[in-house]
Amino acid sequence: MTQTYHFGPNPGSAANLGAERAAPPPAPAPPALVIEGLALRYGGRTIFENLNFTIGGGEFVVLLGTSGVGKTSLLKIVAGLASPSEGRVIASDGLPLKHRIAYMGQQDLLYPWLTVQQNVMLGSRLRGERPDAARAKHLLERVGLADRARALPAQLSGGMRQRAAIARALVMEPKTLLLDEPFGALDELTRDRLNFELLRILEETKATLLLVTHSISEAIILSDQVVVMSPRPGRITRRIDVDFGHHRTPAMRDDPRFGRLESEVRHALGHSMTG
Repeated sequence: MTQTYHFGPNPGSAANLGAERAAPPPAPAPPALVIEGLALRYGGRTIFENLNFTIGGGEFVVLLGTSGVGKTSLLKIVAGLASPSEGRVIASDGLPLKHRIAYMGQQDLLYPWLTVQQNVMLGSRLRGERPDAARAKHLLERVGLADRARALPAQLSGGMRQRAAIARALVMEPKTLLLDEPFGALDELTRDRLNFELLRILEETKATLLLVTHSISEAIILSDQVVVMSPRPGRITRRIDVDFGHHRTPAMRDDPRFGRLESEVRHALGHSMTG
């Protein structure tokens, strides 16, 4: 899905040879995330089973399904915060996933006694690393909180707190970002604005996204592919491609394809609920 565009002088022209030699090499693409044969059981119940899918490097995938099918549990397993009963999650490059994945849950969990910028840099401190203040400031600018860096969480609105939490998740430059209903408690207008702010940041960082939501509209706005899960025991019943590219704007809602995708996803969810 990645496209390359060339601007300016002809790459082979004499005027461009020096700049071409001096240009840094492109950043390596993030690895694909491979989920193989995952199953989760406890208390004599099967929450989900036989989950197999691959998320391409830099791809945005959204999980949709009714409550109780194990979407949050799946995210925690991918993040290394829980263990499956069967199966595994690996990166296609064979390197450990630890420190390459950032997880953001349904609550922002900002520390009330720390400023916004201190909260953003906290992950580095907890890992025993020197915080990158410059990157923290850059991310706060990207999420529109540059003027609130010294504020305490209690001085922020709900939308501002979620933006600060996104900046905290991204400050370590994770290859994969896991989001569990990050905007579910916000009003529709704020939620819609944050969706597009998140897309702009992901376009810049080239991170892979795996997101859980109950909103069909949000799933289409944020995904390259919608993965539909059936009621318990959770299984993958449909994978629906969303072909809008990564540079998206609110105008995509007016595209006839958007309405057709909403209908297709809604039908897939209804079918999964009825078997």
